[in-house]
Amino acid sequence: MDRAESMPDEASAGGKIQHIAVIMDGNGRWARERGLPRNAGHRAGAERVRDIVRASLDAGVKYLTLYTFSKENWKRPRSEVSGIMGLAELFFRKFFRELRNDGVYFTHLGDRQGLPESVLRVIDNIEADNAPEKKLHLNLAFNYSGRAEIVRAARSLCAAAAAGELEPEDINEESLSTRLFTAGMPDPDLLIRTGGEMRISNFLIWQVAYTELWVTDVLWPDFTREHLLKAIEDFLRRERRFGGVKK
Repeated sequence: MDRAESMPDEASAGGKIQHIAVIMDGNGRWARERGLPRNAGHRAGAERVRDIVRASLDAGVKYLTLYTFSKENWKRPRSEVSGIMGLAELFFRKFFRELRNDGVYFTHLGDRQGLPESVLRVIDNIEADNAPEKKLHLNLAFNYSGRAEIVRAARSLCAAAAAGELEPEDINEESLSTRLFTAGMPDPDLLIRTGGEMRISNFLIWQVAYTELWVTDVLWPDFTREHLLKAIEDFLRRERRFGGVKK
């Protein structure tokens, strides 16, 4: 069945929450308000990631996707980008083992090309020694672009059609979805954005077609377990009709 014709899975339709995506915005503003350099805000934000991952585990969330570094972020000052890369490497090394032992399974979403070799080595080592028990899939969108992801999937479909592996008329939403970084995962039920901005910023733009949005003015380093639970509570009160009507 074509994905466009299929109904949402039972967990999404029944009010449970499987997959939360988060745009972690506000690190720079948090630092500026305190008279600190921007990279201090990124360090505080990285510490917050661990807390929110643990809160998601406790809440029974199965997938957590965090927007950590976009392709557009390369436009930032070189010192800030270098700091983020070093912080990413430190975060992976510092927190991975303890989260792995709690059943957190790590996946990198994004383009490997352009990332420093040191970061790639850490990602490869983590993926080679991932959690055997997958209580929570932690997807870190790092060097990620939603549009680039769709282009990548389209190129894969074109190559398959050119090779005679499928007919162009057989290309549908499902076949494209299987070529995304999130292949095999449920689409996000809830997208949280911190920092108050009202946009999705090229994040999972295919996957969030029917995702519920929850925006808060709270800056990411100040986003707590209580804020996460409030977002989940609000989500569970919503009625999701997926284009249908109330019964």
